[in-house]
Amino acid sequence: MKTKGTIFTMIVALIEKVYSFLWGDLIHIPLPGGGSVGISLLIILLIPTGIYFTVRTRLLPIRMFPDMIKALTGKKENKDSLSTFQTLIVSTATRVGMGNLVGVVAAISVGGAGAVFWMWITAIIGSSTAFVEATLAQLHKEPDPLYSGYRGGPAYYIHHYFEDKSGKKKKHVIIAVLFAISGLICWCGISQVISNSVTSSFENAFGVPPIYTTIILVAVAAVIVLRKNATVKVLDIVVPIMAVCYFAITIFIIIKNIGMMPSVFSRIFEEAFGIRQVAAGGFGAVLMNGVKRGLFSNEAGSGSAPCAAAAAECDTPVKAGLTQALGVFIDTIVICSCTAMIMLTAPENIVAGKEGMDLLQSAMRYHLGDFGVIFIAVTLFLFSFSTFLGILFYARSNVAYLFGDNWISQTMYKVLALVMLFVGGIAAYTFVWDLGDVGIGLMTIFNTGILYLMGGQAIKELRVFEESNKAQSNRQCMAFSVCDRSKRWRYFCTVLPYISGMHGTSGAYDGACCRPSQQKKCCDELQGS
Repeated sequence: MKTKGTIFTMIVALIEKVYSFLWGDLIHIPLPGGGSVGISLLIILLIPTGIYFTVRTRLLPIRMFPDMIKALTGKKENKDSLSTFQTLIVSTATRVGMGNLVGVVAAISVGGAGAVFWMWITAIIGSSTAFVEATLAQLHKEPDPLYSGYRGGPAYYIHHYFEDKSGKKKKHVIIAVLFAISGLICWCGISQVISNSVTSSFENAFGVPPIYTTIILVAVAAVIVLRKNATVKVLDIVVPIMAVCYFAITIFIIIKNIGMMPSVFSRIFEEAFGIRQVAAGGFGAVLMNGVKRGLFSNEAGSGSAPCAAAAAECDTPVKAGLTQALGVFIDTIVICSCTAMIMLTAPENIVAGKEGMDLLQSAMRYHLGDFGVIFIAVTLFLFSFSTFLGILFYARSNVAYLFGDNWISQTMYKVLALVMLFVGGIAAYTFVWDLGDVGIGLMTIFNTGILYLMGGQAIKELRVFEESNKAQSNRQCMAFSVCDRSKRWRYFCTVLPYISGMHGTSGAYDGACCRPSQQKKCCDELQGS
């Protein structure tokens, strides 16, 4: 017994050391006015990666935002596969959780309003990383014989990379195996955090003992996840409802406090650049808390979302990438900003001295009375519950990579996750939470490393996609019109076929004044001539 206790203590100590290495401040950068910025290994990995791919994609998050929206309209032909919109729902379900509520509250509490600005900046560069990893997942996806449709993710494109390099077929690749194991460990840890957060919020809001909330939570989750394809169907309903409701409530609060909004945004930008904070030595807190919240909320670079992106059926891999890039915007620019606005429009005396969920519930009570407290508790339940369903969707492909195509291994992992969900609702085990953070940290290391090696494939696909769009645009007739002295419109039409070495055809047509439909007639006649 003594030996077992010693071994357990050693394992816990090891987990804590690895956690500290991954998430602790690896280096400190001194700042003017005193103080310093502590930077963790994960930030050292994710920020340069985001900047690198933002440059490589030529500011994709900004210039291709309309294409992100268009990518959602893609239709699927196979009823068993998922559309790009459905994969966005799955990834959003997983991204949106505790971090969007309590995490944002913590970031603002420690880093001030300026943390919100750096959260936005991090979302922009994170979108580029999300695009690359999701596009790679599409390029290297495989048919899924168990659930139908497709599967994939970092474990698969890492595997294919080393297969191609060696020129030999491999059953497993060690880095891909380590990624898959890290993911499964991470998602088990998250299961505990989810249930503990939900039971705590319901106890605070309704006085419900944790055991009752836990039993109901686990029972409902089991009914869904132990059925073959019920997860996506439930998420298709739950995620849009919860996101729209949270956004709608936030808009109501903003309208109610519309007179405060100029000062709120002024505060965000003033504190973002540390005009006062630098002098006080607090700029590091502003910057790092905003960056950390942005990074860890949107999950770009961790390798989680590609597991959903691979399942999409779309005519080009780029559309899956654009969809997941949009997911980062939804998570951070929309949902996290909603929480920030709720916080920043509440009076200082209402939220002073409070932290975490108590702080958020106090702010909501100020805005909406007792309904606000109930709303936050229900929202946290939905956010957390959808996260649990989402991570089990992610787990599918990784379990299959490690153990092959069989229902036994799939069911065993689901049961393990349900057990962790139950245990987390009863008690908080810090070392298990740390183990979850270690898992996502290791995932990020393996994934970002391979992105630098394989990212060129995604960039190449992006160029092909843009050239294809350009070709389509050039095939369309370009019509220009001017009104001459006779009050008739003269249409000058140019047809520019996307064929190298061919010149366009041009001509003119006299049409009825102020009839735009004549432009199309002009072009049709010109193309036929």
